[in-house]
Amino acid sequence: MKDVYIHPTAIVEEGARIGEGTKIWHFCHIMPECTLGENCSLGQNVFVAKGVVLGRNVKVQNNVSLYEGIVCEDDVFLGPSMVFTNVINPRSAVNRRGQYTVTHVERGATIGANATIVCGNRIGSYCFIGAGSVVTKDVPPFALVVGNPARQTGWMSRYGHRLLFDPLGNAVCPESGEQYKMEDGQVRLETPID
Repeated sequence: MKDVYIHPTAIVEEGARIGEGTKIWHFCHIMPECTLGENCSLGQNVFVAKGVVLGRNVKVQNNVSLYEGIVCEDDVFLGPSMVFTNVINPRSAVNRRGQYTVTHVERGATIGANATIVCGNRIGSYCFIGAGSVVTKDVPPFALVVGNPARQTGWMSRYGHRLLFDPLGNAVCPESGEQYKMEDGQVRLETPID
């Protein structure tokens, strides 16, 4: 594995696929049959189950468990101690292995510290989920959601700034200058600047 860093306390099971430039820090456990893309960073005490897929440049902060059924696209940020679930109705006495529900996190999404994502929901591209929020339904691209249950309170740019739309539905990111358009309750990027 070229340019991969694995801390001596981490356990990486045979059969895990790890992309170039990825860093796996203290006390992580990486199961077989998972895929970590290039240039990912897994903080202390991260667990990655079999079948999990992480795209490129995914940042997983300390104390996050990624269970079977989790898919994260490129450039996703998972904050410290955030939680994914993978079964809607868990019971200790009822075996529901093989009934895991997929949660798909689209490109560039941010999930804040201590947030909980109930399984089966799609987390939209570049959305921003505030710290401590509990997500119980799909989150649209570029949405800002907070609270328990999480409710949308605004829109965010790709650079993580709140978007303020004029009466014609236009907004500009103050950092990047990228222009956004809101139509029919959805936001799209009009002019990407790369």
